[in-house]
Amino acid sequence: MFYFLSLELFYDNWYLLVLFFIIAVLYSSVGFGGGSSYLAVLALTSLAFTQIRATALLCNIIVVTGNVIVYTKQQQYQWKKVIPLVLFSIPFAFIGGYLRISQTFFFILLGFTLLFAAITMWVSNKTVSTGNVNQLSASKNAAYGSIIGFISGMVGIGGGIFLAPLLHLTNWDTPKRIAATASFFILVNSISGLIGQYANPSFSVNWQLTSILLVIVFIGGQIGNHLSNKLLTPILLKRATAILIAFVSLRILWKFLL
Repeated sequence: MFYFLSLELFYDNWYLLVLFFIIAVLYSSVGFGGGSSYLAVLALTSLAFTQIRATALLCNIIVVTGNVIVYTKQQQYQWKKVIPLVLFSIPFAFIGGYLRISQTFFFILLGFTLLFAAITMWVSNKTVSTGNVNQLSASKNAAYGSIIGFISGMVGIGGGIFLAPLLHLTNWDTPKRIAATASFFILVNSISGLIGQYANPSFSVNWQLTSILLVIVFIGGQIGNHLSNKLLTPILLKRATAILIAFVSLRILWKFLL
């Protein structure tokens, strides 16, 4: 249920609106939804961790839906390769989203997950190849999709931030098709993870704030889709994002481990 929005709500959360807008623009320009960075920002607020996961997934869905539409029009999907990768991730994302986890465990898992994502994104900047495209077996695609889907559903992100570096490292396909696949993977698993969270009795969303954020990321996502890679190269963007995620992950781990 959506509520009437007040100017005071905008004023109190202006920094969130600015950060979410920037994240949506940057991530959508390379085919991502921004779920990991939404989590990183929300983790430093006073929102309950159950609300944080749901809000991040909702924002993910809004942004990557636009990406998938664009890539579909450009015929960037090879469904024979994409479907095995995504199919097994769906039930595992649901299970991950359904699991009840404590607040401390959630933030520790989130910290390590974001740190891992930052490292893999930084490494992928140096190993992306446009040639020597490999064809992974259906069983490997299923295994990768299952593991990433489960972790993504538990933490509250679509999984593209894990999937894309893996596909780059294995020369799965061209960078643009990898971005397209990551977008579709994020969309499917964000929806599955959100359904899993909704099935959990502890599910809750601060709709008054989330509704504003959804509008903001929708606008940012549309801008990012049009800008694409004209202003920032994928390498520079991934490096800047990796630094941000690593900083926040270390700050979260420092808070909850020490």
